[in-house]
Amino acid sequence: MSGRVAIVIPALNEEDALPHVLAAIPASLDAQVIVVDNGSTDGTPDVARAHGATVIHQPERGYGAACLAGIDHLASDPPEVLVILDADFADDPGLLPRFFVQPILDDAVDFVLSTRNRGGAEPGSMTPVQIWGNRMQVALLRARFGLRLTDMGPMRAIRMRALLGLDMQDRTWGWNVEMACKAARAGLRIREVPVPYRNRIGVSKISGTLSGVVRAGGKILYAFAKYGR
Repeated sequence: MSGRVAIVIPALNEEDALPHVLAAIPASLDAQVIVVDNGSTDGTPDVARAHGATVIHQPERGYGAACLAGIDHLASDPPEVLVILDADFADDPGLLPRFFVQPILDDAVDFVLSTRNRGGAEPGSMTPVQIWGNRMQVALLRARFGLRLTDMGPMRAIRMRALLGLDMQDRTWGWNVEMACKAARAGLRIREVPVPYRNRIGVSKISGTLSGVVRAGGKILYAFAKYGR
């Protein structure tokens, strides 16, 4: 898979979890790994470099802003497949080659998303608010586009050419909703993959606080209103 895969990992104060994530990425992917430091105040950038990752700095806080910075970095020499992976070690990167990347390289699909609801999430790994929010999002996507997802899983892979055609814009937690809306509208071949999901290392930037939940929820609803038209 040499030269064909890149992994973008948005990271904000993930120095404890990030080493586990980077160590678990299969060598068989031979992937270019980019950690987008989203304004960390800990040793996240140093940890990333120590494990061989390229570090891009995006001081503007926001999940979408971090993803877009990684994509912009790759624009001059784009890979065939882009993987977006969280830095909290809740997902298993070992599943990437067979279940996420290879189906795209084989031209069987264009876009692969994880589903925690069908793969077995550890108790406590998803809060009741997260579960409710995911149900709301997939219900809206089904009603608007007929897109039958069961989750808005964070581990995902997409054909880079297809992603660039989506013209992604959202710089907040509405990023995943925008991607799903635009992928459905563009007629991309989408597949869900059941994955195990463990308790993250560290505190969630969304579900870890009430204010984080409220802010993220508002941005997700705004994104659906904007991109789901």
